[in-house]
Amino acid sequence: MPAVHLTVEDLAGWLAAGRAYEDLGAAVGAPVAVIDAAGVADDDPLVAAVAEATRSLPCVLVSASGLDALVDVHAAGDDLDAVVAQAEATPLAAAAFVLLLRGGEARSNDPGAIDRGLVAESTTYSMLQAGPEFVAWRAARPIRHRVEPDGAAVLVERDGDEVHVVLNRPHVHNALDARLRDGLAEAFGAVAADPAVVRVVVRGNGRSFCSGGDLDTFGSFPDPASSHALRLARSPARLLASLADRAEVRLHGSCLGAGIELSAFAGRVVADPAARLGLPELGLGLVPGAGGTVSLPRRIGRHRTAWLGLRGGTIDAPTAHAWGLVDAVAPVG
Repeated sequence: MPAVHLTVEDLAGWLAAGRAYEDLGAAVGAPVAVIDAAGVADDDPLVAAVAEATRSLPCVLVSASGLDALVDVHAAGDDLDAVVAQAEATPLAAAAFVLLLRGGEARSNDPGAIDRGLVAESTTYSMLQAGPEFVAWRAARPIRHRVEPDGAAVLVERDGDEVHVVLNRPHVHNALDARLRDGLAEAFGAVAADPAVVRVVVRGNGRSFCSGGDLDTFGSFPDPASSHALRLARSPARLLASLADRAEVRLHGSCLGAGIELSAFAGRVVADPAARLGLPELGLGLVPGAGGTVSLPRRIGRHRTAWLGLRGGTIDAPTAHAWGLVDAVAPVG
């Protein structure tokens, strides 16, 4: 169905009448509401009141501009069409995504916000793995069974007080599987525990830094609950965040999903001019699962994070630099 169009006053009226949670949201076939911001200032008390009342509304709220406290994403024209199309294709994942981002913003200044955010993200990701949108995606995409080359998925090279952590699955653009995840967790854990290491540089072998999760391993978990527990126990995101002030990540080629979610935790991120960055998980019926709903908003805010996930496609390195998602654009050798 077409997106619902409302003014702020309309939405306030729906809330007062008890209609908003009954008539908007993924469960009732109205996954997107476009809010008209004309004539309403961001500091209008009505905006703050409606924003607070809709914090748990499972509906993507969009405006062309403004209303930052209330809406999830800014989009117009072709961008709006793309956001609506994605939310209609995977309404459960889209609603879960914006709810995570709203919650993260609310607790952003709390001690332990990163850990709480990672728990919330993993819980949501695991839930969606058992949902109909991901199940449909998995059923439509045959799994390719590959023989892995010999050698470690992660290489660790030490030079004095500097450590290089190298993603080493170049045959699949360093797609993240269990071996790569565990290797990164081990490497970051060792660096975090060693105060003699003053700098850690993370880079990838081959044509890309990391093309995201290895799609052929998606859905191979024993069950969502066990997957959640394992994801928290072996979390490269949590460990990289703990050593952010010592960490630099160098991006090149495809930097999708986990490839940018993990990187954004580092204190410094350098992107090759030809790098492309994106969050493709909603198309699979999932939300980012490698820490992206925590790391990206800390750099670019929840509205641009929502745009990147809901709009689909990729952005280039100069755009990422202008947004603050990367700290510099330079050739990465």
